[in-house]
Amino acid sequence: METTQNTAPTSGSNGHYEFTINYAGRELDCIVDKDDDILNVKMENIEAKLQVEPDGTVHQIGGNTLPESNIEFIKKEVLGHEV
Repeated sequence: METTQNTAPTSGSNGHYEFTINYAGRELDCIVDKDDDILNVKMENIEAKLQVEPDGTVHQIGGNTLPESNIEFIKKEVLGHEV
């Protein structure tokens, strides 16, 4: 997965993030709104809610089920962690 466009606040900060993600074989615009330890993800007609744990791990707590590879990519884009 490659980012083709990326607009974001300082890495790991609360705020609004936009980037392109590969989902189900298609490139989709992904919008993530980070509010403390919650990531609200929107891609086309897909919405998901992720939680960031104190140790830096991210897991899904609601919405449409995302593949683990997409969750790791979102984590890298928003939190700046290496995957």
